[in-house]
Amino acid sequence: MSKWMLWMLLTMLTGNPLMSMVLVIFILFVADRFTWRVLPSPVRLFKRFQRAGELAGTILTNPHERRARHELADIRVEQRRYAEAVDILKPNLEAGDEDVDTLFLLGVAYLGAGDARRGELLLDEAAKLDAGYRQGAIELERGRFRLERGELKGAIEALERFCAIRHGSVEGRYLLARALAKDGRSADAKAMREQAWREYVAAPGFQRRRERRWAWLSRPSRPLMYAVLLALVLGGGGMLARRAGLFSPGSPYPGYPAGYGGGYPAASGPGEVVEPDVYE
Repeated sequence: MSKWMLWMLLTMLTGNPLMSMVLVIFILFVADRFTWRVLPSPVRLFKRFQRAGELAGTILTNPHERRARHELADIRVEQRRYAEAVDILKPNLEAGDEDVDTLFLLGVAYLGAGDARRGELLLDEAAKLDAGYRQGAIELERGRFRLERGELKGAIEALERFCAIRHGSVEGRYLLARALAKDGRSADAKAMREQAWREYVAAPGFQRRRERRWAWLSRPSRPLMYAVLLALVLGGGGMLARRAGLFSPGSPYPGYPAGYGGGYPAASGPGEVVEPDVYE
């Protein structure tokens, strides 16, 4: 809704819907880079895409390069291309790689690909090697995918274990609040969302940038307030511009008042043309 309002205001100012759409994208991207950092970095996305191409070429040349397979599978999981990640990483497990990194990554890939049984088994094996791997990442992924499958009891148990391991996680508390709400425990869900916001406010700057998306999902009124303020600023600017005669439909040139004739013929009535004054 906020993007729609911004587009309408810019269209009123410029008179060009396509230009307004480009301006909306540019404004949101610049604002995000300098403030919220919710949107993914295009530079990072490009580098990951480039790196994925290099790794795919390495595997094509040497199919037994396990390190390249693991790194490429990690990129595919981040891109949510889970089935591809399974095909890429499964040969490593078959070749004897049973370390916690491989078991965890392949387990997440299986869960994302829809094979919950294999995914859970692999995460179980990873937990046997290191139950606190990456500060509870195993329990976080268990809870996330159980929540997606509708296994609310299991999701709540896994996410509660994760929050006990990683105390300051806003993401974990937001997901737990969602699971509690779906389980009919609305009061507990509300309390968990409030706790998620408190964790976000108390977190250091680098963690707030990383967890801002989950904090705003926990308290959606905050980004809505920013959107309203932005709309008011743009609306005020539009009113001032119209009063000054800028972007007026009657103006022959953008940026000039409506009465500016510029010395060119202007229609004064049906079939009449007023010639400009000529000074000798």
